[in-house]
Amino acid sequence: MAKKKTLTRQYDELPFILRLLIQIIGGIVVGGIYRLVRYTESKNTVTLVFGILFTFTGVLNIFAWVIDVVSLILYKKYTILVD
Repeated sequence: MAKKKTLTRQYDELPFILRLLIQIIGGIVVGGIYRLVRYTESKNTVTLVFGILFTFTGVLNIFAWVIDVVSLILYKKYTILVD
């Protein structure tokens, strides 16, 4: 039986342009939710803390959005404060 793909892996395997559009349009929420889901998969406390901060705080949402857009463009995935 094949190993089931995680939710974050499925998101990471979406076409680059689709992930970039999702990030540009809804990234203020998506980045935080991605980190929260990633925490359930990896149990890394730092990922949980920043997932909560990026999802529920105003200023950090915008900060995280910019970081995630740049990260997606440069590395084709979220890299900052994700595991």
